[in-house]
Amino acid sequence: MGLRFRRSVKLAPGIRMNFSGSGISWTLGPRGASVGIGKRGTYLNSGIPGTGFYARERIGGSGAGSRARASSYSSMSVTVGVTDDGTVYFRDADGNPLAEHLINAAKKQQGDAIRDLIQKKCDEINAQIEALGEMHVHTPNPNAKPQYQPQEFPESPPAKPVPKKPGLMGMLFKSKREKTERENQERGRQFEEALEKWQAAKRQFDEAEKRRKDVIERGIYSNVEMMENFLEENLQSIVWPRETIVSTEILDNGKKLFVDVDLPELEDMPSKTASAPQRGYKLSVKEMSAAQIQRLYMRHVHGIGFRIIGETFSALPNAQEVVLSAYSQRPDRGTGHVKDEYLYSVRVDRASWSRINFDNLQNLDVVEALAQFDLKRNMTKTGAFKPIEPFGPYA
Repeated sequence: MGLRFRRSVKLAPGIRMNFSGSGISWTLGPRGASVGIGKRGTYLNSGIPGTGFYARERIGGSGAGSRARASSYSSMSVTVGVTDDGTVYFRDADGNPLAEHLINAAKKQQGDAIRDLIQKKCDEINAQIEALGEMHVHTPNPNAKPQYQPQEFPESPPAKPVPKKPGLMGMLFKSKREKTERENQERGRQFEEALEKWQAAKRQFDEAEKRRKDVIERGIYSNVEMMENFLEENLQSIVWPRETIVSTEILDNGKKLFVDVDLPELEDMPSKTASAPQRGYKLSVKEMSAAQIQRLYMRHVHGIGFRIIGETFSALPNAQEVVLSAYSQRPDRGTGHVKDEYLYSVRVDRASWSRINFDNLQNLDVVEALAQFDLKRNMTKTGAFKPIEPFGPYA
């Protein structure tokens, strides 16, 4: 069974877009996207299901040339999307399938935009696989101690209003002067309220900054609770492709840590790869073999352990040894009941960990990397695991 230590944190999946010279790709992104083609131009629509976040980006103009080509369909709005199996669909404003001659017109008018959409979907599918297999690549160097970097309060103070002058009418009529005075008083009152709120928010920010400075410069060296909080914040700031639960126990004033990791399951791994054609409008999606999925899972679960160990040594300068044990929920062949089974358990000391070349993690075999330490693991070359007994938390 998975050990439950004093503190646990759920590391939820996140989303990141990667920008490079070759374009934009998703580390982990929305399950779908669409292109809207209408009289106002061409837009890429993307969203994150279940979150309420939605983005709409113009990718085609509505200039004279476009209007001339689309004159016969100027009042029609077309949605173009790509499903997970690579099918490109065309629908009208009511969500109904588009007639063939209208599909051909859309392809003719906005072929580049549609192909860009297909490429984005292709990148999204493949980037998920890349992210799962490269969890270790951004592991920090353990010799770089946390440094406090002061942050400025992001909000500017409210501007003091300039008093309104009574003008010529105010000079002639007392009622006008009194009205102007009341308006100035009201504006002054609103300013004072806004200033008071701003000052209160800034005081809270400054107090939080003092606490953060104290944690980084003192707490992570002497206070176990601060160590736990700081490590948790570091782990939660990472983009995790799949949900992962980490439980920790800090001993000997932070010199020794036991980490228990509830891993994603093999069934959580993606099962398809994609390729975008040079011509045509069909995304090619292929099923991965069982062996490919197993090898991806092997790299991913080892990458999780590698990253957590690295983040621990980097966040907690006192840490001299980390014992990490990773388990998964698997069915018992004898009873059919699902139970926790440990896949590997590794004991790592800081001096040995520091010998890794953290400037070249892209070329590191993360599966072999953990084998350089005191490792308990019963695994085939293809990544099939048999359960092991982990290192004990107080051994």
